[in-house]
Amino acid sequence: MAWSLDVLLSSLHDDIHQRLTTARKSFHHPGTKGDASEGIWLDLLQKYLPKRYQCEKAHVVDSLGNFSDQIDVVVFDRQYSPFIFNYANELIIPAESVYAVFEAKQEISAPLIQYAQEKVASVRNLHRTSLPIPHAGGTYPPKPLINILGGILTLESGWNPPLGEPMKKALKTPISNGHLDLGCIAAHGAFSYNETIKEYEFSNHAKHAATFLFELISRLQVGGTVPMIDINAYASWLTK
Repeated sequence: MAWSLDVLLSSLHDDIHQRLTTARKSFHHPGTKGDASEGIWLDLLQKYLPKRYQCEKAHVVDSLGNFSDQIDVVVFDRQYSPFIFNYANELIIPAESVYAVFEAKQEISAPLIQYAQEKVASVRNLHRTSLPIPHAGGTYPPKPLINILGGILTLESGWNPPLGEPMKKALKTPISNGHLDLGCIAAHGAFSYNETIKEYEFSNHAKHAATFLFELISRLQVGGTVPMIDINAYASWLTK
């Protein structure tokens, strides 16, 4: 059997596209349909991201006791995260552990982009600690906080053309601290923000889910590891 990387990457995208389409056609209840879509995106990331990352639907909390909105897809650290709260099947993740957050819905639109920006901002606005890092010769200074990536994941676009200027205009009108870095509209394309030229770029081929996945992995690599969490800042709540 002759392997083909082109076929493998096409199959990855086709699988995600087909599963999202099936979920949209099969489920009529909006909540059930939404849960199915979130599960498909979570499955993609859980399957293909390096094991140091974990992906779940969750709330995010900081050491001051502030909580984010519920986030459909949270990419967070499990190698250096000392704790994750799991109560009644609800996950609560410390803000220091978060690498990326995504809103997952059926169809992208201007109101949904604003909604996703608000969700992303609710995480970025949380307080994050960073401790000095001990090593054999002493300590390194506290690591600067990483940029928490934000994005949106959908099947369809509410615009015609699907990835035209109206979508770009909506993306470039962010709320404070809510800009979106990347995303995927599985039926039409993927997008990412190019910091160098200060512009959103769209994929122009058919392997949109794979394009998004590769872009996410690349940005996670550049972002590095989350900072060392000050666990005592959270422990202070034990005496309150």
